[in-house]
Amino acid sequence: MRTILLLVCSNVFMTIAWYWHLKAHNLPLWKAILFSWGIALLEYCLAVPANRWGFNNGFNGFQLKMTQEIITLVVFTGFAMLYLGEPFQWRYLLSFVCLLGAVYFMFKK
Repeated sequence: MRTILLLVCSNVFMTIAWYWHLKAHNLPLWKAILFSWGIALLEYCLAVPANRWGFNNGFNGFQLKMTQEIITLVVFTGFAMLYLGEPFQWRYLLSFVCLLGAVYFMFKK
């Protein structure tokens, strides 16, 4: 559970680092890059221990990556809708269902 919680938190920071500047039209690109690097540092401080603890407690590398990708999609969906004001469309939901199928097969033994 600690791994999942840290991955969620790290993905919140990374989503903000990658996409917050899309609405900051007047900010010079170099400033957006520096600010994003600062946010990404916080993301790495959470992602590295999450992956290490997960790997040492039953997850393999493929499972960690697939879990991280699903978390990224969930976090980004909230960010895109709440911050960017983008509507959620039915085809996104179908895409996510396909990815959840991938997660199922990744963890199936």
